[in-house]
Parts: sequence; C-alpha cells; structure tokens
Amino acid sequence: MNVRTLCLSILHEGETTGYEIRRLCVEGNCSYFIEASFGSIYPALAKLEDEGLVTSRTEQQDGKPAKKVYSITEAGRAAFAQHLSEPLGDDMFRSPFLLFARFAHILPPDLVETRLQDYLERTRERRQHLEEAASERSLNASDAWVVNYGRAIADVAEKYLQAHMDELITLARAEPNKKAAE
Repeated sequence: MNVRTLCLSILHEGETTGYEIRRLCVEGNCSYFIEASFGSIYPALAKLEDEGLVTSRTEQQDGKPAKKVYSITEAGRAAFAQHLSEPLGDDMFRSPFLLFARFAHILPPDLVETRLQDYLERTRERRQHLEEAASERSLNASDAWVVNYGRAIADVAEKYLQAHMDELITLARAEPNKKAAE
C-alpha cells in the first residue's frame, strides 16, 4: 500500500485534513497499515486533487490558521476500489525490538531483561487497545474482522514473549562469559 491509497482509504470513510490523516497513521486505526509522514501525505493529497480524485475546501478557525479539508470524489472511490482489486504486495514488518533481540547476546543481562519487560508491557497495552476497539458498537463487520486479526497477533506475541523471554536473557548472560573465557 502506498500513501496515495492510504489517503483514499481514510477519505473513503469521510472528509478530513492532512493533519488528521497523519494522526490516524500514527495512533489511529490506520497505524497498522502504513506509516506516512506529513512530507508524504501532503504531496499525495495535492496529486490526488490534481487528478480529480479528491477535492478540498478551506475552513477558517477561530484563533488558528485556516485548515484544508479534503473529500473523496466518485472518481477517487473508483480508483480506491481499483487499487484494492489489484494483487496484494507482501506485508512489511519492521521492528526495532527484533533488532534489539538479534543482538541481545552483546548486551548486559539486566538491560535485556528491562527491555523485554518494557516491550511485553507495550504489547499488552496494544492488545488492550485492540480489546477496547473490539467492544465498540460502531464497528462494521469488516472493521471487526481486522481488529480481531490484530487481537490474535497481539495475543500470540504476548504469549511468545512470556514463554521465551528467559532464553534471550540467558543469551545476554552467555556472551560476557564467552569473552571472559577467551
């Protein structure tokens, strides 16, 4: 998925601003799909507008700068549906935690244990957020399916961390001993 398609997906649900699109990509419902910066969102919106796939209007705000509100057009809805009809690309999973885990053997055990506990807590918080989302009555059937998929993934991640965190801590303990033996 690219930023253009992400913008169309959010606008498919209703009109919004570039700022709100960014917020949804960072902490909202779209944070699981793709990360998008302001530097990629606004050029994508401008191009979508040039192509007639979205329109915009300026709204004045009391004590604040005016904001630009975007809406999807019928052509934009058709383009979005067309993109969804195309073959899916591979999921891309990037994790700073997995980089940390890969090199845990070169770190002090207490640091590894602390980072694991922190990451486990954040995983629990993400799962709780999804549990709360699943209880919202406003979810349509497709949204509920996606939320439940996320809940299943978070549940597996939490169980794996609980069952195997000691292995990573042990690896951290092993490296200093190995160096000491040399």
